[in-house]
Amino acid sequence: MASALGSGPRGRRFKSARPDHSAKMKKRVHACYTGYVQGVGFRFTAEDIALDLKLTGWVRNLPDGKVEVVCEGEEPVIEDFLDRLNDKMKRYIKKRDIEWEEYQGEFKDFDIRFY
Repeated sequence: MASALGSGPRGRRFKSARPDHSAKMKKRVHACYTGYVQGVGFRFTAEDIALDLKLTGWVRNLPDGKVEVVCEGEEPVIEDFLDRLNDKMKRYIKKRDIEWEEYQGEFKDFDIRFY
């Protein structure tokens, strides 16, 4: 007879009903950057980093002078993307607004969009 919760007859373990948190979670991030972020290669830098990390999504300039980024991938990889982008463009960034969202899987690659 089983003596511990989670084990079956003859000491066999049952598979857990809990989700596997060791698997990397895919996420989506929506970021807006304010400052002197247009005309300084911000979009091209974001695209290069995202392609290097194999993230999907897009980057674009906004009419109000901000740069908007939407990207999807594994959460730690997106965090690396945000860190690299911040490191390379920090002299131009005054403020960044980051929103984490649910992964939607709508992109095939990462590109520069034009409004």
